[in-house]
Amino acid sequence: MTHPISRLIDQFFSAQLGKYRLPVICLLSLFMVAGCDSSDETTVVHLNEPAGDIKSTPPGKPDSAKNKYQFGFDLRNSPQEDAAQYLPFLSYLEQETGYKFKLRFTSKNKSSEDDLGQGITQFAAVGATASIHATERYGAIPLVRGINSIGKAKYRSMIVVAPDSKLNNVEELRGKRFAFGSDNSTQGHLIPRIILLNKGIMLQDLGSYSYTGSHRNCANAVVSRKADACGMQDTLAVAMEEQGVLRILYTSDYYPSSGIVANKDVPPQVREKVRQALLNFDPKGRHKESLYHWDRTEMPNGFVATNEKDYQPLKEWMTKLGFLNPEEAS
Repeated sequence: MTHPISRLIDQFFSAQLGKYRLPVICLLSLFMVAGCDSSDETTVVHLNEPAGDIKSTPPGKPDSAKNKYQFGFDLRNSPQEDAAQYLPFLSYLEQETGYKFKLRFTSKNKSSEDDLGQGITQFAAVGATASIHATERYGAIPLVRGINSIGKAKYRSMIVVAPDSKLNNVEELRGKRFAFGSDNSTQGHLIPRIILLNKGIMLQDLGSYSYTGSHRNCANAVVSRKADACGMQDTLAVAMEEQGVLRILYTSDYYPSSGIVANKDVPPQVREKVRQALLNFDPKGRHKESLYHWDRTEMPNGFVATNEKDYQPLKEWMTKLGFLNPEEAS
């Protein structure tokens, strides 16, 4: 039986979805194709094809047609919500660059940075952790970082608990059940680990911990009482607290935000054209009407240019916590 507060989360993500007909039609077909997760195939959403033509494409076979590029992403909410946000955004990129883009879901047991580094995708929207991994392991090239709701190209994590939780500070998490998002998530894993370590808490000091795969799943673990607390995206945590679904226990410092990264083999002129289109993106102004819930993403105010040096503070934490080995961090 679905927990009543979990239903509130579902309502939070599905509100106003009916206004955006193209993503909904695509996604209905998408989940008829990809309903079983045991396959090694990956769903690719083609922006300009009828819904019935959405196909599953085997990994390792990127589209080789000229000026067609596959775009990957870290799962943050539900697959439906994430895709509904990215599809109109990719339509903008198509109009601005003249290139064709396909939205690609990462297959089971793979990561967005591996897909990018191995050339399965040519561009990807990823968190800082995945960006650093892609750069250090595969020579990927960061293009832009997202600008948050207060105009910073930085973001935070928040540790959240149930509204009626008796927990009042991070130190009280010792011996408690803690949920993370994806194990390669910056806001859902790395920054919460930094918070815990700064309070003297190691993983072995927790009662238990789990990786739920997304910020939404992390929140669900708390409201369904499967976890006492979780670390998650700041924008989503604030929205859920406003709805009375969760309570924010702790807010981290700011760290370099999520962004968009290119595979090293993307031609320089293509990279720069896409980078410029991203810098021209105006989600609060002239491009607002064509988007879906872009204000709930980690880049609600568009993008700024970036490079790998911007991520040095997080890279040092990743090395300290064992996310990077010394060879990768050198």
